[in-house]
Amino acid sequence: MLDEGLFEHVGEVVRGSAPRDLGELRVMVRRNGVKAWFGDAAPHREHYEAQVIGADILSQARTHALEIGFHAEHSKAADNDAALQPLIAGEPAWRAELGPSAEAGAFIGPANWRRVSEIWLDPDLDDADIAFEIGVRLVEYMTALEPHRRGSSSTP
Repeated sequence: MLDEGLFEHVGEVVRGSAPRDLGELRVMVRRNGVKAWFGDAAPHREHYEAQVIGADILSQARTHALEIGFHAEHSKAADNDAALQPLIAGEPAWRAELGPSAEAGAFIGPANWRRVSEIWLDPDLDDADIAFEIGVRLVEYMTALEPHRRGSSSTP
């Protein structure tokens, strides 16, 4: 059973630990996930996200999975490919920071969306430390990827 407040706690971890020099952080919490982006108040099609995915969508999971990372969710695949291009070009740098679990490419779900994210299969969402672990990992994605999205190869 998904704790109603899990992603509220994740959002607080993200707000408290995201580097300030990345810009004004926006966070939107939902029952099954949290989205974060920098800049305008309106949610962006390109954002960082942690979300629960059901086993009906990800067959490797027994009951559920957790996806954490970056999403490009424009309606056109070409726009999403363009959003992912600087991340693909910077992969050697962010791969060193994020490790082998980060996957770049097609999204889990809509075929035209793209991602750089990882999947945690059947995590214990009742674990006392899970909100902290999710929030910290999401911030690690922001710190590793955002400089490449902005055209800078240096990490903030």
